[in-house]
Amino acid sequence: MHETDFLHEHAMTDAERAAIAATIWAQENVEFKTVGIDIGSSTSHLLFAKVALQRQSQGLSSRFVVIGREIVWRSPILLTPFLPDGTIDAHALGAFIARCYAEAGFAQSDVDSGAVILTGEAIKRKNARAIDELFAGQAGKFVCATAGHKLECRLAAHGSGAVALSKARQTCILHADIGGGTTKLALIDRGVIVGLAAFAVGGRLLATDAHGAWTRIDDSARLLAEDLGIAPTPQALANAATREKIVRRLAAVAADYLCDVPLDKLGEALALTEPLLRSCAPSAISCSGGVAEYMFGHEASEYGDIAKPLAAALAAELSRRSALPLIDPGQRIRATVIGASQFTVQVSGKTIYLPDPYVLPIHNVPVLRVELESADVIDPARLANAISARLDEFDLDRNPRLAVAFSWRGDPEHGRLKAAGEGIVRALTPLADRIRLLLVMIDGDVGKTLGRLLHRELGWPGKLVCIDGIELQDLDYVDIGELIAPPGVVPVVIKSLLFG
Repeated sequence: MHETDFLHEHAMTDAERAAIAATIWAQENVEFKTVGIDIGSSTSHLLFAKVALQRQSQGLSSRFVVIGREIVWRSPILLTPFLPDGTIDAHALGAFIARCYAEAGFAQSDVDSGAVILTGEAIKRKNARAIDELFAGQAGKFVCATAGHKLECRLAAHGSGAVALSKARQTCILHADIGGGTTKLALIDRGVIVGLAAFAVGGRLLATDAHGAWTRIDDSARLLAEDLGIAPTPQALANAATREKIVRRLAAVAADYLCDVPLDKLGEALALTEPLLRSCAPSAISCSGGVAEYMFGHEASEYGDIAKPLAAALAAELSRRSALPLIDPGQRIRATVIGASQFTVQVSGKTIYLPDPYVLPIHNVPVLRVELESADVIDPARLANAISARLDEFDLDRNPRLAVAFSWRGDPEHGRLKAAGEGIVRALTPLADRIRLLLVMIDGDVGKTLGRLLHRELGWPGKLVCIDGIELQDLDYVDIGELIAPPGVVPVVIKSLLFG
């Protein structure tokens, strides 16, 4: 055969070239269709987005980083429906969510990841867990049920644009997300969240029913009314001057938190977390949440609550007591739902250890985080003691799964990896029959090596998954989705769960 005939016969078609290019692209890139569903004290809404991740090319890293986020569809805002007994109306919420999926043109199977977030007063409702888990199970392939004040603080700071603004300006910003039942604070230093806190002040602590009577009086509003000597009854709250007194007191408490002045007894009683850690002095205050819609002039109508007067009273308090500028970070009432759809999911590295892929997906695995020494030599006994010291916090009889998490620094030398593995095995072997699945989560590209070592050299007897390339947070639980092949990664959500 003539050489030119050979080349012609074996020349790739455009379709073959495209297939090869797509294969290469799929090894290096992941794109998720995500949903965020926010069920709050005041409003409920959802948002669909796309999140694109790409493998880092530096130093043969297997870590995937976000390279793009795009909002695809926003739902209308729904006033959160409650039944006469004070529980969330699951039927009405379910119908709203189903209608939103239909209008957006999404099937449940189209959604890869995301989160259902219960925020503020909604956490306290006695059927909150059932609603959260119901929606999570029906919303998509790997949509996680979660709640918790600090997680809300973090999501609102990201979703509002405050974190990006702090990074762009290279300054410290104090962000306040003021919702229906709670205010969430995040202190952000040059794009890094360094402190989180929450307290029970919001724009729907007092609200009317379908007949216009002020019958919704949440616990923190009752506490505040009693502190003012006001009877927390619909009859008393029908008086506008009485409501104004409560609003002014709420604004004063919120300003105390924002301006970092000593709290009185009422302010302390309304705290939902420990005090905000203030490691830097903010140069500005940014606000999001439903109350921020009024503060920045984007909403004028009232919806049978105290959000509008609270916004005016708080703005006046801050103007009088603080020299810091009050800024709009870009997103207001949708801040948390944007955070839930775009900032909850991470993707593992490619060097994971997953001998049995059928153990995934898994939800709500408690995380035991420890610190490795920064020195080159890892002491197995010290690591074992650090793990053992915290095991009493975990109910392995009720939830027989455990995630041990730590950051890996330095070279992946066999001796160092084996020492870390020995510490884990030494601490957990007495409980091996109670741990149905062990997760080892590492901030570093050593997952596959450490997993093989734990199983093959150190003889861990149970099911094991080692996942690397994850930026670990000081949160409580982890969810892990099914293996995505290519590129051989798994979606991971590190989160908190808090249900009253």
